[in-house]
Amino acid sequence: MMKTRIMMRVSVLAIALVMQGLVSVAHAVGVGGSGMFQWSVELRRYISNETGKAPVAYLWVPEGCKQVKAVMLSQQNMTEEAIYKNPRFQAKMKKLGVAMVWVAPAFNNNWDPNSGAQNIFEELMANLADNSGHLEIAKAPMIPLGHSAQATFPWNFAAWNPDRTLCIISFHGDAPRTNLCGYGAANVEWGRNRNIDGIPGLMVEGEYEWWEARVNPALAFRIMYPESCISFLCDTGRGHFDCGDRTADYIAKFIQKSLEQRLNADGSLRKLNPKGGYLAERFHSDMIGTDGADKGKAPENANTSRPQPAPYALYKGDKHDAFWYFDKEMAELTEARYKETAGKKVQYVGFEYQGKLISFNEKAQGGMQIKIEDASSENSSSVNANSKEKKAIRIHLKAVYTDASHNVLSSVHGKKAPHIEVICGPLKKINDTTFEVYPYEAGWDNPRRSFTAWLVAVADADGGYKGAVQPLRIDLPASLCWGL
Repeated sequence: MMKTRIMMRVSVLAIALVMQGLVSVAHAVGVGGSGMFQWSVELRRYISNETGKAPVAYLWVPEGCKQVKAVMLSQQNMTEEAIYKNPRFQAKMKKLGVAMVWVAPAFNNNWDPNSGAQNIFEELMANLADNSGHLEIAKAPMIPLGHSAQATFPWNFAAWNPDRTLCIISFHGDAPRTNLCGYGAANVEWGRNRNIDGIPGLMVEGEYEWWEARVNPALAFRIMYPESCISFLCDTGRGHFDCGDRTADYIAKFIQKSLEQRLNADGSLRKLNPKGGYLAERFHSDMIGTDGADKGKAPENANTSRPQPAPYALYKGDKHDAFWYFDKEMAELTEARYKETAGKKVQYVGFEYQGKLISFNEKAQGGMQIKIEDASSENSSSVNANSKEKKAIRIHLKAVYTDASHNVLSSVHGKKAPHIEVICGPLKKINDTTFEVYPYEAGWDNPRRSFTAWLVAVADADGGYKGAVQPLRIDLPASLCWGL
């Protein structure tokens, strides 16, 4: 009886505290149809201008994980989804004990301290910890990850959270303190005393989006901040809109090294000394420029003669033209990618849809776009789910080789068969030529993003040809998606 009275008093007190706003209670919302994320909470004190509602933070914790060691943080954009949903990447994060948070729609792209992003972040992490039962998540080391328009925020997040940032990943993105932010506006000023010294940061830039003006600020940053640990990978054979298995593996290895070299037993982080790592020569493109002010220009200095990677003190190349790496393994993984592409011929890929080659439009984002008008016999079929018949929206596409125009099929290409990968949006791959719309994690209430999916046609490198990619935007019918 006494125990019952005590429990009743505790319950009444808890309810009273909640009503007074003194206790933070996570508000769980529905988790989307991919089955990846187990928990989700709405953000507080922020309304998205894309939906008119609060964004949702989704949490994935590896199955069987008892103690989360670190948490990746990304926001809805594009390739973040491809990385998170890559089965090989998930398997590696499971082994490392790394959880993943994805916020949709995005709530901040530059981590401006005046925007309130820091408070929103801290509260969403506390609520996800409460909601999931993994209380360590509230204060766990973070791995900010961002692509393109979201590629600046990881550096700035780390500058304002140096003691909590395990490592930084700017994917097909930006240099720290760059003047060319992916979101197209001015960067946030750090001031004189703010830095990311001793925090490993990785900038990745695709070979087919190469622009020297994006790389140079990263090299300059290394010189301006000699205690910084800035790594760089040219994602050879790839462009701006995609992430293949090998690059996902590279990012996973970068995270693994960060945990091994930085995480203390009590969960705190130790700074790295860049002089304890390796240096390796930066990438030099051997192609005609493909992006920005470099577009159409001949390369200035190809990868014909390169100094060998070496420990920091023993490096014989120009340190001003080199990036830092954890160790010999990471430096050699990087060099292997560069050697694979150097001096090889360029090949081209595209898509066939309904028996016809999808035309290339230089003015369209990514170059190719189709609009699915309705659930015709080509795009709709009955599938059995829980013994109930329902319509599935399926799209049939084929990756093919083309000439440089992307508008004519070609027989001049490498030996490997091209294939298709999903980048983002509510599409899942059924087989090599079939893709099915599924109930999107982010819901159907975002006119800008909910009904758009991106795929990429890929041809891997072989002995004579560089790898090749061609993205495709697919606009889906809202009326049919709502019925899923």
